[in-house]
Amino acid sequence: MEVVTHHGRETAYEVADRGGDGAPICFVHGSGGSDNIWRAQHRLADRNPVVTVDLSGHGDSDDVDARPGYTRLSAYADDVLAVVEETDSRVLVGNSLGGAIVMHILIEREFEPDAAVLTGTGARLGVLEDLLNWLENDFERAVEFLHGPDRLFHDPTPELREESMAQLRETGQDVTRRDFLTCHEFDVRTDLSRIDAPVLAAYGEHDQLTPPRYHEYLADEIDDAWLAELEAAAHLAMLEQPTAFNAAVTEFLDIVYERL
Repeated sequence: MEVVTHHGRETAYEVADRGGDGAPICFVHGSGGSDNIWRAQHRLADRNPVVTVDLSGHGDSDDVDARPGYTRLSAYADDVLAVVEETDSRVLVGNSLGGAIVMHILIEREFEPDAAVLTGTGARLGVLEDLLNWLENDFERAVEFLHGPDRLFHDPTPELREESMAQLRETGQDVTRRDFLTCHEFDVRTDLSRIDAPVLAAYGEHDQLTPPRYHEYLADEIDDAWLAELEAAAHLAMLEQPTAFNAAVTEFLDIVYERL
């Protein structure tokens, strides 16, 4: 992992570059995750350098003293933009909370990427009250709930499910809960028309955490947007169906760069 120092903290990131001459892509993970959820996207590095970020308090990055909600979302956006500047990334990809961070950047920050991919996310990310309660008072029950049918995964291998559960435990209850509280406060439904970049909204057909209609709404409200359905997948489609996910991203970027 490499690090960039900004706002008094270090943010860790990894770069996979296999000599592709495309624009670098910066991938942003979701609640309780780390850059490791994008490991299958390293296959794209033959075409585009792949940059994967550990948000503050996740993986190898320093934590940040920021309350859940807008303040923490903004701090996470600072993490991403520091890495973007360090790596000359031109495309943003965000999953779940990572998608919220990308939308925040597209709406409120000066950085103008060539394109963005939003997956397993939505313009509003309200969290079930029961889940918020378990995240505070019964973390193991929250972890089990998230790994129930058609939430994070549709039909994962036992190894993938266990690895995902271990990731949440490694991130820990406090940071993961703050992530979900930040999602719970996120709502940019009235601001999507301010997004100028081309956007791909890619979703797992079985995702119950951020259902297909969330992505259809993004495509309807963002001026320059496409939809991609990923079959036999739920919330973490990039892990469950990486070949289909990578193909959707590649096709989208081919269209975007043909127009530039």
